[in-house]
Amino acid sequence: MYSAKMHRRRGPNFTYVSGCVKYMIFVLNFIFWLFGGLLIGVGLYAFIDKWQATGLIKLDTVYDVMLNISLLIALLGGVVSIVSFAGCIGALRENTCLLKFYSLCLLILFLVEMGGAVCGFVFPRSLHGLLELSFTERVVHAYRDDPDLQNFIDYAQRDFHCCGLTSDGYMDWSKNEYFNCSSPSVEKCGVPFSCCINATDISSGLVNIMCGYGVQNFPVAEASKRVWTSGCIEIVRSWAERNLYTIASVALGVALSQLFVIYLAKTLEGQIELQKASILKYPILHNKNIKSEGNFF
Repeated sequence: MYSAKMHRRRGPNFTYVSGCVKYMIFVLNFIFWLFGGLLIGVGLYAFIDKWQATGLIKLDTVYDVMLNISLLIALLGGVVSIVSFAGCIGALRENTCLLKFYSLCLLILFLVEMGGAVCGFVFPRSLHGLLELSFTERVVHAYRDDPDLQNFIDYAQRDFHCCGLTSDGYMDWSKNEYFNCSSPSVEKCGVPFSCCINATDISSGLVNIMCGYGVQNFPVAEASKRVWTSGCIEIVRSWAERNLYTIASVALGVALSQLFVIYLAKTLEGQIELQKASILKYPILHNKNIKSEGNFF
């Protein structure tokens, strides 16, 4: 049993709070707080720049926010900053309320990640269908309306060698007002240049933005000689299946890291509670310790 005699034996400077745990949480969260601030700055800069360039940004639905990459980055940075700030200050000031908020946020994030991973592994076809149903038309329609989204789609189509999103592949672009065959645009019945197998001219090194014009008029066999014909969702799903062990290893590493940080936060909470209980149980001894430290100087 804890007693005043045992408390004296532990010395006047004894504390239950581990400095190693406390400052490890502080340093980790300080780094993430800076990273969150960087995300906020980059996201807001891109959002304001896009607003000044286009003059109008549509945010009528949740999907509009999810497809607005600059705003999404800023919101992500805000969440990271708030959570890491709570962990940082909670550890530094030994505030159990902030530490409980911090560990709860990490736990919720962990559960959401695990839920998403389970759905992805157990119901891949259902998730595939949900993504196609929810995002295809919105992504295709917004291609030319949002420069950030356009750059992201072009990057994905070039790197994953795909065109469009669904199993219809390159024909998905018929849903875009610029590439639709009934459009008066010169791009009618075409696809973005990022769908092209050889978009860059070898001799000049320039990108041929007209390489995908008119391919919607061709059957798949003929179109496949000029552009990638498979949808990106299916290609990404196949890529994930081929690299399943690598993805699982990374996901496991992230999950274990989160659990370790949650463990540190809960450990520090317990240490702070013990320290508070010790002060309440033996206030006279702690007052003497404070006075003796003051007399020492």
